[in-house]
Amino acid sequence: MMQVRAKKFLGQHFLKDLDVAQRIAGSLVFDGRMPVLEIGPGTGVLTQYLLQNPQIDLTCVELDRESVAYLRQLYPTLHLIEADFLKMDLQALFPGKFCIIGNFPYNISSQIFFKVLDNKDRIPCLSGMIQKEVAERIAAPPGNKTYGILSVFLQAYYDIEYLFTVHEHVFDPPPKVKSAVIRLTRNNVKQLDCDEKLFRTVVKTAFNQRRKTMRNSLRTLVDNNTELLANEIFNLRPEQLGVRQFVELTNLIATGK
Repeated sequence: MMQVRAKKFLGQHFLKDLDVAQRIAGSLVFDGRMPVLEIGPGTGVLTQYLLQNPQIDLTCVELDRESVAYLRQLYPTLHLIEADFLKMDLQALFPGKFCIIGNFPYNISSQIFFKVLDNKDRIPCLSGMIQKEVAERIAAPPGNKTYGILSVFLQAYYDIEYLFTVHEHVFDPPPKVKSAVIRLTRNNVKQLDCDEKLFRTVVKTAFNQRRKTMRNSLRTLVDNNTELLANEIFNLRPEQLGVRQFVELTNLIATGK
C-alpha cells in the first residue's frame, strides 16, 4: 500500500486512535437509513467504521489527491469524490436530507459550519472533530467569554452537544492544540421570527465590537435613534444575549421603536 503524508497547507492531522474513530462514527443520531457525507477521510480511519454501519449510505469528499488514490486502493467500492467541500453543490449531490461527519481540517472548520448553515434545512445532524477552542465557542452559552457569532448562528437552528475532548497524541502529526467532538442536531425552528438577513447583520456588527455595549456597537444600524437606544437591551454587551434576545433586538431595529 502507498503511504499518505499529512500536508500542513491542507490542515491535515490524521487520526490514528481506533477507539476515538469508533466513538466518532457512533455519535451520529438519525432514524432509518440516511445518506452521510464524510468530509476529509484522509487515511480512512473513521471511514472503515462508517462503512460497517448498514444504516449509513456513505459518500466521502477528499481534496488531497494522495489520500484519494490511497482510499480508492483501500476501498475500491467507496463512493469517493475528489473535490473541495466548500465549493461543492450539495443540492446536486444530495436531493434530500443527509448528515455530515468527519475529522474536519482545522483550517476550514468554521467555513464548514457556515456552509452547513446555508443548507440547514437539508442537514438534520452533524458530528465532527474540530479544534477544542472552536468546539467550546460553538457550544458556549450566553455569558461565556468564548460565546460569539458562530455560537449564535448555529444555536439558532441546532441543538449543540460537546461530546468529548481528544488529546494531541492520537494524531499523526500531533497538532499543537487539543481537539473535541461535537454533535449538532437540527431543532424545530424553521425560520426565525425576524428578518433573518438583518439578524445576521446585527449579530456580526455587535460581536465585531464585543467589548462595547449594543448602544455603541449598533449605533450605525439605528441612525442614532435616541428613543430606540433608550431601550434597556442596548445596555448589554453581545455575549449577554441569547438567540431569542437577538431576535427581539433585530425586530426593534427593523421597526425603529
